Amino acid sequence: MDAHSLLSPVVADREALLEFVDALSDHAANVERCIALIRNAPEDRHRIAELFRAVHNIKGDATLCKVAVAIAIAHPIETVLSRFREGEIGFSDVLAEAILLAIDRLELAAEALAGGRTLDGLHLPPLVEGLERLALALPAQIDARAGDLIESVTGFRPATALSAHLRGRAATAPADAATQAGEDLRFFRSLAAQFEARSPLFRGRTTRILRLAQETNLAAGKRIDPLQLEAAVYMHDVGMMLLPESIWLKVERMSDDDKQALRTHPGFAAGLLARMDGWSAAAEMVAQHHEMPDGAGYPLGLKNPQICDGARVLAIVDAFEAVMLKHIHRGKNRSVLRAIAEINACDRQFAPEWIEPFNRVIRRTVEAG
Repeated sequence: MDAHSLLSPVVADREALLEFVDALSDHAANVERCIALIRNAPEDRHRIAELFRAVHNIKGDATLCKVAVAIAIAHPIETVLSRFREGEIGFSDVLAEAILLAIDRLELAAEALAGGRTLDGLHLPPLVEGLERLALALPAQIDARAGDLIESVTGFRPATALSAHLRGRAATAPADAATQAGEDLRFFRSLAAQFEARSPLFRGRTTRILRLAQETNLAAGKRIDPLQLEAAVYMHDVGMMLLPESIWLKVERMSDDDKQALRTHPGFAAGLLARMDGWSAAAEMVAQHHEMPDGAGYPLGLKNPQICDGARVLAIVDAFEAVMLKHIHRGKNRSVLRAIAEINACDRQFAPEWIEPFNRVIRRTVEAG
């Protein structure tokens, strides 16, 4: 499809489109589940086949329902997964993220079409072009192409792709450092996945917070090292797992003792990061992400000049996710509006210089459907 057709597709059969949107929700959830399982067991042939079938079914439904934009997205993903199924290419975190991003944009595009909204903000032309390049890439180029795709759609390059890019350019000590950073980040992400697994409500939490944090940083001129910020996002709540679940998964009001115990959690992950070479900035972000500009935060009661930028951003996006979770029973759209209102109303809790770029990111997200 050309760019015009991707941005202004013709809906041939509205009833069929609605049927496709309804079925897509189940297929997309299955894709996400399979990818999570394959990340832990890349040799699981049953899951690999199930993942391929899920994308194949999306393409088949799109063909039957005449949703051309969905075919344009699903077809190259199917090609990539066919190559993976045949053992021609390997599976990596950055490839997984590229596929999940594409499926996410497909869902947003289908919902926008069903609601009569524009697709302009979804960056579909670079997405489809990137998927087509990925489908044709040599095995050694897969991670780099996946990273290119993610960067062209979101504006930032994932750390795992950056590491692969650096390894391809040099085989010297800097490349070794990039390799180690990539391995560290995969470890940090695995810990975040363990945290998410503690409650079904946390599903996808890390990815949502990471995207908001990175895009807010980008909107402000990339003032924070993206790799350090990514590590901080993965690790900021890992310390919770060292506390009794009866405290941090508590539904009813917390006691004073519960609150005191909860305030220790940033120190665990920050301590781990501080003891690993190269992650001191991420450690500082994690240690400070519950501090407040007026000094009312914890654990040290720091004030705005003493709080690093990464912690200020992490505080905002973490709180936004928490508000979304608190109000999820109201429905997704209401939750977004409620979360935005609550974040902007807390003028003492968050750094005002980071609220404005955060609002710009959320505004683009809402406008994109």
